[in-house]
Amino acid sequence: MYSLYYCSNNPTCSIMRKFASFFIFLITISLTAQEDFTPGFKLLENGDFKEAKTFFEPFTKSLPTNKTVLICYGRAVGLSGEPEVANTIFKDLLKKHPNDFEVQINYYESFLWANQYQEAKPLYADLVAKNPENFAAILGYANTLSNLKEYKDALKWVNKALEIDPNNGSAKVSRKYIKLGYANYYVNNQNYKKGESLLNEILEDFPDDKDALLNLANIFLITKEVKKAKETYYKYAKTPKDSITALNGVALAEHIGEKEKIALETAINAKQKAIKLKDTELLEKSEERYVQALIWNRKFVSAKKEISVLEEKYPNRNWVLALKATLGMYTAKFKTSITNYDKILVNDSLSFDGNLGKANALFASDKIVPAYITTYKTLDIFPKQKDASGLIKKLNTNYTPFAEQQVSYTFDNGDNTAISLRSAVMVPLSTKFRTTVSYQYRTTENTTTNNKANSHIVQADIEYKLMPQTNLLTSVGLNNSRFSNTAYTQPIIQAKLQMKPLSFLNLDLGYQREVQNFNAELIEREIVMNHYSLIYNLSTNFNLGWYSQLIHTKQTDNNERNLLFTSLYYNVLRKPALKFGVNYQYITFKDQLPLIYFSPDKYKALELFGDVRGKINSKTNYFASAATGLQYVEEQDASSLFRAEAGVTHQFSDRLIGDIYAKYSNIASATAAGFEFTEVGIKLKYYLTKQPLFLDRLKKKYSINK
Repeated sequence: MYSLYYCSNNPTCSIMRKFASFFIFLITISLTAQEDFTPGFKLLENGDFKEAKTFFEPFTKSLPTNKTVLICYGRAVGLSGEPEVANTIFKDLLKKHPNDFEVQINYYESFLWANQYQEAKPLYADLVAKNPENFAAILGYANTLSNLKEYKDALKWVNKALEIDPNNGSAKVSRKYIKLGYANYYVNNQNYKKGESLLNEILEDFPDDKDALLNLANIFLITKEVKKAKETYYKYAKTPKDSITALNGVALAEHIGEKEKIALETAINAKQKAIKLKDTELLEKSEERYVQALIWNRKFVSAKKEISVLEEKYPNRNWVLALKATLGMYTAKFKTSITNYDKILVNDSLSFDGNLGKANALFASDKIVPAYITTYKTLDIFPKQKDASGLIKKLNTNYTPFAEQQVSYTFDNGDNTAISLRSAVMVPLSTKFRTTVSYQYRTTENTTTNNKANSHIVQADIEYKLMPQTNLLTSVGLNNSRFSNTAYTQPIIQAKLQMKPLSFLNLDLGYQREVQNFNAELIEREIVMNHYSLIYNLSTNFNLGWYSQLIHTKQTDNNERNLLFTSLYYNVLRKPALKFGVNYQYITFKDQLPLIYFSPDKYKALELFGDVRGKINSKTNYFASAATGLQYVEEQDASSLFRAEAGVTHQFSDRLIGDIYAKYSNIASATAAGFEFTEVGIKLKYYLTKQPLFLDRLKKKYSINK
């Protein structure tokens, strides 16, 4: 989540308004100034408005009709924080001098001080129409339009002012802030090149301008142009103070570039410099970045200790609460994150970090409707914000109906070949309820025995979310198999309870009734398998994981099978996701039927594996995995095993995704010892609608306008 370093309250900073407008009128006032007023003029010129108010106030009593005194006093009052009082002063003065340009323009400007830009706009429009060559009127109109975020017209008028007075510093400053606002507008609309162009124009007028450089660096952070971001921060670092800001920015850039160790080293450097400089604000920002870098490097214990220190040092500060929430997100303690984001929102209901952070935490907690509501609220406050829009897109993708088509070709060293076609349509009816209907046709042939068979499987799945992180999946269907002149139909059933009882534990309990259809011989025997399974995956914050699968199978040929598969793995890298581990598999059958199918009394396999998943580019992902080891069939000597799988996924458009994959295995547990199996396939997925079917109902129910 990044935002431009931009004027905090209005597109044109209040400081700029005071600076620009004062110098416009100082010349006019000076023409009628008496020497006694010189100290007051200097106070106004230096921005000492409260002192100027004190200076001119006695003159308003001794010279109550003096126009210059009243204008100067009105400006001092308005610019020292009482714009409404100034407006009244100028309004009364205008009654006495109805067509006086100097009084008019000060009166109009007082609306700007009070942030009454809509009221000022028609006044300035009329003024420039009557005074088309007046520099002060044109610049005042440009500033008014800028504050109304009408940047295109504001830029046109400020350029007109500079045509009249090309070297006027106030007009150049106004144009700088107009371009900053215009650049921010384009960035919010994700037109980064146009925003970058405007900021570069500012640097032509003001080389090494800090505001422009920081905004430019942030664009490069958003667009993940790490090298350009770092170069821009280095240009910014002209003073010891600025170098700390730059280092904090570089640390974030290194994180975006996935160089976490360098990010941490840079953050440490920034913090050390801030401590030496004894700048409170910079020290806070550096301490914040340092803890973030610890979290990025998954040094969670150190990060937690640092946050505890910061809590005592800066109690109930939003940035400290945000660090606690971020740590919770990284360690899967989403309840903790939500609690801290709520505290941020109590302090500041319009906080970007609080609103979008809470939305992400709700999504991670599987609380989908609250995640939608909170994300849309974020977009109400920050229209078109990239990260919030991205989260809505992610939510919609998860619940948008899609159709899927898969084609695969299989062959093995037992002279079996098979072609499988599967079509499916998935339709979520709400965030809790989704249905899938699928049809699979599989034809298989043995080229040695000339046995042929095919099967038709029609299946309907229903998935219901009982509560967050707990889903119930049920499937019913029919398997119709045909071979020679014979056919049979068997029901297929599946029920699975998917749970996440702890933040680091996934647990599945399941039952499945399946008809064996691997090859023609097995189809002919009409073997039905009843699987009872327990699957769990235990993950940790220190990159170690443990996956296990226990399956007990009862078959209609009165045989029984017990299977244990367990895998201990270590996540070496996050991007690309790279893990290595060791797998162990143990299988036993009650009856040994080697002439029919692989059914040893005892089978063991031990293998080492590696798995990598990453991106080729923004639209193309890849994965590859391989395992090798030894397998033991009963009392026979060990034999080697090898299996591998690889695939590429490409997103052709927002609605069309394609996969190609291939896999190979010689693991004996498939059908027989010495068995080799290969499969290649293609899968296409197409989203049938642009958004979930229930989204409009959800928006209406919760009064979401977007």
